Amino acid sequence: MRLILTNRFQKAYQSLAANDQGRVQKAIRIMAGDLRHPSLRVKRIKGTQGIWEARASKSLRITFETEGDALILRNVGHHDQTLKKP
Repeated sequence: MRLILTNRFQKAYQSLAANDQGRVQKAIRIMAGDLRHPSLRVKRIKGTQGIWEARASKSLRITFETEGDALILRNVGHHDQTLKKP
């Protein structure tokens, strides 16, 4: 699966603490291999068309879309702030 990182995702990722960046990297590796992996707890974000969330940790979320064989990473950060602007 190809990964596409939006500018917003890249900026949000860079603002994370180093240990949180590591958790996000691990989650992205899992996502690229199997979006149905139980640790990700992937679900569609309510009120959106085709935007999904995955867990990188208990408090960290990654929002994304899929398009063909591409995984478009939209945003990353702590639960509430990330899901307000997926």
